[in-house]
Amino acid sequence: MDRKIKMQKQAEKKKYFVVRERAVPEVLLKVVEAKRLLDSGKVLTVQEAAEQTGISRSSFYKYKDDIFPFHEDAKGKTITFIIQMDDEPGLLSNVLRTIARFHGNILTIHQSIPINGVATLTLSVDILPGKGDAEAMVETIEQSEGIHYLKILGRE
Repeated sequence: MDRKIKMQKQAEKKKYFVVRERAVPEVLLKVVEAKRLLDSGKVLTVQEAAEQTGISRSSFYKYKDDIFPFHEDAKGKTITFIIQMDDEPGLLSNVLRTIARFHGNILTIHQSIPINGVATLTLSVDILPGKGDAEAMVETIEQSEGIHYLKILGRE
């Protein structure tokens, strides 16, 4: 992948913001509620969750990966995320150093065999209570050279 394309991809990356609930559009709050209904097993389908919360299925799918509740006690929690990154010597070491710098302990790590020079890494990280900053850690990793994509898969 040439340098210009890499720089464009980095420019397209989204930043994370923490905003008060009153500043979040109603549709996004309803997406969070629909996700909660699905996770709790109270509804079985996205259609049911969308109907109960008063949003369309397309709104749910459009925003489901972009909004999640922030918990004050998020520190001391486990975060699982996936990263697509260039298969370059030292890049994985840089990611691991970043996690350590933000007081994260790696619980699980799995790297796929690289395809077309891109490897997929799945990590579960425990953020130490009172010390770690998960949001800053994720943002720093996302902005690193050679990182194409980072998605948070879950939080506990």
